[in-house]
Amino acid sequence: MATTDDLIGNAQTRMGKSVEHARNEFNTVRTGRASASLLDRIDIDYYGTMTPLKQLATIGVPEARMLTVQPFDPSSIRAIEKAIQESDLGLTPSNDGKMIRLPIPQLTEERRKELVKVVRGLAEEHRVAVREIRRDAMKHLKELVDKAEVGADDERRAEERVQKLTDDHTKQIDELLKHKEAEVMEV
Repeated sequence: MATTDDLIGNAQTRMGKSVEHARNEFNTVRTGRASASLLDRIDIDYYGTMTPLKQLATIGVPEARMLTVQPFDPSSIRAIEKAIQESDLGLTPSNDGKMIRLPIPQLTEERRKELVKVVRGLAEEHRVAVREIRRDAMKHLKELVDKAEVGADDERRAEERVQKLTDDHTKQIDELLKHKEAEVMEV
């Protein structure tokens, strides 16, 4: 038999994961510096299976404005190059048959604004995810009330706690967004 504490604990865990996921997604949006995490969202069609790039290659950062991708299987170099070109990163790969080099160009004002839009979109996706978790928790609370396992007072208190969790986690996402926007716009 589920209790209101179980429901709230579950909602808190799921909301926390959503905030953490938002943080990780923000790290994949590039700023002026090269970082291996830029390529975290890139998946490659490797023999019919979508595989994360970091499982197919070693990613290096030899200098501040350069990434290198060294595939474990040299025959996958074309597929990796194509996936990087088709991503929203705006990078132009060049390869020498063994390694792909990704120069990180200086960001233009226009590109910075585009990246801010991408970051805002990611933030909104995660805020929506947090609100869906809240809706889910509220639905389960209603079910407990309908089954007479929880009284109306407990339901109201639990709803307030779920709403407070939602507000806290949404605020965390907004803080991450504000920080990332400042980082992207910094020249």
